[in-house]
Amino acid sequence: MKRKLSLLAATAALALFTAQGAQAQKAYDTGVTDTEIKLGNVEAYSGPASAYGVIGKTEEAYFKMINDQGGMNGRKINWISYDDGYSPPKTVEQIRKLIESDEVFLVFNALGTPTQTAVQKYHNSKKVPQLFLATGASKWNDPHNFPWTMGFQPSYRVEARIFAKYILKEKPDAKVAIFYANDDFGKDYLAGIKDVFGDKASKLIVAEESYETSEPSIDAHIVKLKDTGADTFVNIATPKFAAQAIKKIAELGWKPMHLMTDVSVSIGAVMKPAGLEASEGVLSAGYLKDASDPQWKDDAGMKKFMAFIEKYMPGANISDANLVYGYAAAQTMVQVLKQAGDNLTRENVMKQAASLKDFTPDTLIPGITINTSATDFAPIEQLKMWRFKSGQWELFGPIISAEPSG
Repeated sequence: MKRKLSLLAATAALALFTAQGAQAQKAYDTGVTDTEIKLGNVEAYSGPASAYGVIGKTEEAYFKMINDQGGMNGRKINWISYDDGYSPPKTVEQIRKLIESDEVFLVFNALGTPTQTAVQKYHNSKKVPQLFLATGASKWNDPHNFPWTMGFQPSYRVEARIFAKYILKEKPDAKVAIFYANDDFGKDYLAGIKDVFGDKASKLIVAEESYETSEPSIDAHIVKLKDTGADTFVNIATPKFAAQAIKKIAELGWKPMHLMTDVSVSIGAVMKPAGLEASEGVLSAGYLKDASDPQWKDDAGMKKFMAFIEKYMPGANISDANLVYGYAAAQTMVQVLKQAGDNLTRENVMKQAASLKDFTPDTLIPGITINTSATDFAPIEQLKMWRFKSGQWELFGPIISAEPSG
């Protein structure tokens, strides 16, 4: 009988030890349990940047697919996304709600430069990851001062430098008119162009015209810029205003070399509303495949994306670049959670986000990969030039690596 009791005691002790061992291997912060990972998000579902709202919807659908496949090590992703209307005071309110009331693990792919600037210090003081932001401001790549903040897409400044190099090569005596949003997003581009133009900037740039996102129409700005005699137009505007600019330029019969920020390359949200004929010849630089372009129909990654759309977003407008963007961002978030395993602390998630090596989401242009390190919080630093032709974006030239230094 004694032997039976001691055997039971040994078994119980072993069970306890094993349970403690398993517990020791698991490390959780707020927002994570054995069954759930809470991810927060704010998105412009309304307001002047509402064209981006589909990004949040795509990410919600992607995480539903992951949950249907069993989740992350058995944990379901609980996606909590609020509308901030692209208004910084509203962003502050919604981010506080996510962190203090909903108690999310992290905030993922929140949208907008002015909106996310308003909460960057708060995130970092709370040590809650502000991860893979849906904004290309170069300020997100500052791990020394803001170790809890990381961007996702190539920075605006990097793209602007590529545009400036292209202008110098194609039109060394260009008369450049720059149309830009009066915020960090627009000013980053402006700085990038001037980085490359250098002391030639005053000779090359004939006009700089800014707009406010609260303006209903920007037509008067475009008329003013045409009257400067510029033969090159740099369009640094969010989708609604980028489309208005393309349309007005066509109406005026103005035919400048037109370079447009990649945040507005959506065929569905920009080029079609502006008019396909009016959009002909517009240039940009990109890193995402166009799901509506037949050149990708046999591409393995695009086949996965199309299967996802068919099942989880039937009827979605695949010509909207925001879908392939949201898919790539969500796939990268899942990769980071995979790397983190059961060590789901905020600190480890930032460590894993800063340890991505040649990761290739399904919807990135072949040859473009995601790489990060403890000193480089810029996941995508490569681009390829493209031209809008016959209703599609046509890639041309080599993949350009654009390191933060130039």
